[in-house]
Amino acid sequence: MENSAPEKQSVRVTILSRPYTLLAAGDPREVEEVAASVNDLMLSIAAKAPNADTTSIAVLACLHLADKLRTLERDLSLLKERVDRKSEEFAGMLEQLMISAGEP
Repeated sequence: MENSAPEKQSVRVTILSRPYTLLAAGDPREVEEVAASVNDLMLSIAAKAPNADTTSIAVLACLHLADKLRTLERDLSLLKERVDRKSEEFAGMLEQLMISAGEP
């Protein structure tokens, strides 16, 4: 039986001057880019709160990312509602056109 799961590979990243080795199933560059983004965010937080410890910085970064995710999920939900409404409008218009075209 073949294993359909993609093979994971080790990716080394550095966040707040600490090295981490992660296992990634996808493109290692994507993992590196995400880690760089997290590192930048945490460095930004550390610069604004120089007395904060690593755990506090990590918690603040998580809260920031959770808030960003929540906003994106809300935006996506609104977009899906708009698409659904437009699809219904277009379906109604198409139905009217088909009715009109069927009349002599």
